[in-house]
Amino acid sequence: MSRILVVDDEEPLRALVARGLGMDGHTCITAADGAEALDILIAEQGHFDLLLTDIRMPLMDGIALALAAKQQFPELTIMLMTGYAEQRERAKSLEAIVEEVMTKPFTIAELRATVLKVIERSIG
Repeated sequence: MSRILVVDDEEPLRALVARGLGMDGHTCITAADGAEALDILIAEQGHFDLLLTDIRMPLMDGIALALAAKQQFPELTIMLMTGYAEQRERAKSLEAIVEEVMTKPFTIAELRATVLKVIERSIG
């Protein structure tokens, strides 16, 4: 299926998301923050089908990561996750570069369905 870079500073959630998406055959690479994720993106030359990142993280938040990633890899599909209403409002300014913003908490079924929809939309 797809290669997905999963970025979240909470290890249990990061692992759960990667496992859940792996159930659909996706290959997930994980990063603990935006800076680590950007290093991975550069090392992998942006060869991911989806960047799935939390917004609120230390070092480099998901919005800064989305902006940097899209600048270097314009074809990259980006999806954000957040549990904070104010972060969701900040993400509205990124509608041109972000395909979807998921509100935490979400079920694995909701995540899998949304990721599938976003990936299908980016291919089609």
